[in-house]
Amino acid sequence: MRPAPSLLLFTTLSGAGYGLLAVWALAGLFGALPAEPLVGAVGLGLALLLITTGLLASTFHLGRPDRAWRAFSQWRTSWLSREAVAAVATFVPAVWLAGAWVLGGWVSAPAALLSAGGAALTVFCTGRIYATLVPIPRWHQPLTTPVFLALALASGATLGACLAALLGLDPTAPGLAALLALPLAWGLKLLWWQRGDARAPVATAAAAIGLPGTSPVRLVEPAHSAGSWLLDETGFRVARRHAAKLRRLALGFGAALPWPLLALGLFVGGRAALLFVVPAVLALALGLAIERWLFFAEARHTVGVWYGEEAV
Repeated sequence: MRPAPSLLLFTTLSGAGYGLLAVWALAGLFGALPAEPLVGAVGLGLALLLITTGLLASTFHLGRPDRAWRAFSQWRTSWLSREAVAAVATFVPAVWLAGAWVLGGWVSAPAALLSAGGAALTVFCTGRIYATLVPIPRWHQPLTTPVFLALALASGATLGACLAALLGLDPTAPGLAALLALPLAWGLKLLWWQRGDARAPVATAAAAIGLPGTSPVRLVEPAHSAGSWLLDETGFRVARRHAAKLRRLALGFGAALPWPLLALGLFVGGRAALLFVVPAVLALALGLAIERWLFFAEARHTVGVWYGEEAV
């Protein structure tokens, strides 16, 4: 699949934003963060900024962005529509929480719980969009949605630890959440990659024209002589050797670097923790960018058997 910049921005920025919203809301609710206006404004403000930027970026992938409102109409059957409804609905408790925290100096328990729950539900719907796409076998597996949820939590918690250190607060609560979420997220991602590589082909060129699956079939001419949206979207390929190298880079920047840096930051504490948590956030951002690019670039649509693929 073609890694569209709009989808890369949407899935990474909104995922980190929802993760930060959940972590900041729960940390404030349970007293791990003080109910001070500046603390609420910085944490919740950044979370909502990331979420809004990601959602706006997603509209650029639509053929007619002016019709984006129609995404809300199919919530009974479409995970994309459910995601849109959940994303907008989450703004209500998030703004409620921000108002109480910033203007009133207190953390509303219902708003905090609803914000965290809405954030998790929205990311869950995002994962389900891809997990339910049967024609793309690499995505159509049970681990796709858990990977989205775990990476959102890991990125949000890591960012939360960095913000806490910047504000001169104790970053222990979000930092410990990040230390737990990082190995979980990348462990699931590694297993997701392995399962995707080991799966058997679900479509072959021979089966597409009604021949036995073992029959050799060679494409003589393409399905059409001109380019098409379908071919542009599904015809992207990445060499296996490049994919393997990029996977190692994603794991190195996304897991191997952030985890020890965060651990050192929590051990040092105080303002000195910034020397470790800021590089941890930057490394994780790069690792996530590579991971999400590969998520789309390695995916192959079954329609590829009509364009030269022997099996998908």
